[in-house]
Amino acid sequence: MVSSDASRTDAVLPKTIVPSGIDDPVERARAELKAALAAIEVKGNLPRRAAEATERGVARAKTFAERSPVAAAAAAVSVAAAVGVAIWGVARIVSR
Repeated sequence: MVSSDASRTDAVLPKTIVPSGIDDPVERARAELKAALAAIEVKGNLPRRAAEATERGVARAKTFAERSPVAAAAAAVSVAAAVGVAIWGVARIVSR
């Protein structure tokens, strides 16, 4: 049976961390395996990582736009122009 202190510790720790204070070698090995598998899942889940990075980028862009709307508009125009030039360049290369 798990004590209330251990369950509170598990709730606070990320799932990729092995909790300290495990004396039983079998329980320790299970906890290490569970943490290793969780770390592999976190590291290998590329769609989730991409979605989180996109969310962070959108949040930064919104903050930047709120602080400096003119600079944000200029950045948006610059990015749109760069994408347009890149597409034009690729189309020109393909058409030759």
